[in-house]
Amino acid sequence: MAETDQTPPPADQLDALNLSDAVQNHSFSDRVLIRSIVGRPDGGAGLAGQRVRAGGWVKTGREQGKGTFAFLELNDGSCPANLQVIVDAGVAVLGKLVATGTCVVVDGILKVPPEGTRQRIELRVEQVVHIGEVDPAKYPIPKTKLTLEFLRDHLHLRSRTNTIAAIARIRNALAFATHSFFQEHHFLYVHTPIITTSDCEGAGEMFQVTTLISEAEKLEKELIKTPSPSEVDIEAARQLVSERGEAVKQLKAAKASKEDISASVVELNKAKESLSKLEERFKLTPGIPQKDGKIDYTQDFFARQAFLTVSGQLQVETYACAVSNVYTFGPTFRAEHSHTSRHLAEFWMVEPEIAFADLQDDMNCAEAYVKYMCKWLLEKCLGDMEFMAKNYDKGCIDRLRMVASTPFVRISYTEAVEQLEEAVKGGKKFENEVEWGFDLASEHERYLTEVKFQKPVIVYNYPKGIKAFYMRLNDDLKTVAAMDVLVPKVGELIGGSQREERYEVIRERIIEMGLPLEPYEWYLDLRRYGTVKHCGFGLGFERMILFATGIDNIRDVIPFPRYPGRADL
Repeated sequence: MAETDQTPPPADQLDALNLSDAVQNHSFSDRVLIRSIVGRPDGGAGLAGQRVRAGGWVKTGREQGKGTFAFLELNDGSCPANLQVIVDAGVAVLGKLVATGTCVVVDGILKVPPEGTRQRIELRVEQVVHIGEVDPAKYPIPKTKLTLEFLRDHLHLRSRTNTIAAIARIRNALAFATHSFFQEHHFLYVHTPIITTSDCEGAGEMFQVTTLISEAEKLEKELIKTPSPSEVDIEAARQLVSERGEAVKQLKAAKASKEDISASVVELNKAKESLSKLEERFKLTPGIPQKDGKIDYTQDFFARQAFLTVSGQLQVETYACAVSNVYTFGPTFRAEHSHTSRHLAEFWMVEPEIAFADLQDDMNCAEAYVKYMCKWLLEKCLGDMEFMAKNYDKGCIDRLRMVASTPFVRISYTEAVEQLEEAVKGGKKFENEVEWGFDLASEHERYLTEVKFQKPVIVYNYPKGIKAFYMRLNDDLKTVAAMDVLVPKVGELIGGSQREERYEVIRERIIEMGLPLEPYEWYLDLRRYGTVKHCGFGLGFERMILFATGIDNIRDVIPFPRYPGRADL
């Protein structure tokens, strides 16, 4: 994988740096972070002469001077840049150190390299503390350029590549920025359930959570090992209970001793208990339990149907309607058999919810949040963004700067359709039909952001027929107060709406969408008791990373992608 260049810092940064600062060990380790050396404005030159312990994985290594010493490019994941390490043959067996992927921990002195070299600092090794060797013939992640498709077959090792490590740091930065933005604006972070009994989108493409199958398999194995009792066995057990009962009666009638009667009662109770167990086991039948020809979910773990959530929105609304400003940030799931570069079965969503707020407030919040994340990456993660610009998308940094500094265009859905129809009249060809009432396809969204306006666009007031039941019905009775934030590169980044706070209206919408009322009674209670106008949106976290980095496939911006046919690790 390509390496990033370590360019000299501006002179004013050098002047501001106290070059006598001592490099500090990591808080919970006996080594220094490579970032704390090479990430300084002076590239680490001001640390020359200091003894440090550094650890990391060899990106590239080579023996020099006819085997008298070796150069190692060491990276510990703390930043995109490597630390150059020089090891003499008298210190360690060089052949064990130079293979890509080798883990080494070394003690040494930081020195300024000769003039004309790219590095500003290098580590001269005095002692090799640890070597985690690699067999180059078997190691599947060599230093040659590898495709992202190839790396998906090696999920457990792909984070050692420059690209995946850079994406991991960018992802981390965006997560930090998310919490920082909402915490700064007085939002409460709420953990919503991953297991749910309600379908937020009404799409039905949900993963079911059940123990019925495993319990059925367990029962089947148990019945093979120990078959159910026969009717003859049951009858024999009943006969024994009858006999033991008669024996107790006779002892009582004969006024036998208390000890004899008690002993006989004990035998009777044992016979009854044995009969009960046999009758219970006799009722067991292999397979998934059914009632009236349908699966009997009352026998399931939660005593009802349950699913992996497609959104935490409905649940987080319960907190918005009590503590005003909230957000949830966690994994969501879609059982959608899609193999596109934009779909995953498991992905992460950021979903804020704001009470006492309407659609305009929702759009303002969404725009501010996206701008905040773009600025955060430019300020906190520029080295990794420069790596992405160099290797994947030359325009990614300019795109971040443009979004961070440009007011978003806001147009209604109707206006958006008119713009697209004008484009068609002008000769533009779309694969998907442009017509009022149809949802905008990705190609339509990208045309609006990349060609027509060349900036982010917020489209609002969509036809009610293509949106969810919880979105507030507008006065025209044809549209709902929904909005989507469209950005270059990915199209839709955010989807949101003002929620329908009127009890009768949302009840009718649930029925109109063909959904059962019972699972949503708790949701309707929010409208029955102390209803309030509120709004919110959902941002697909992986889509934000696609937008930021310019990576083409969503499977490459999540650590462990899940999609049809694949759930590795």
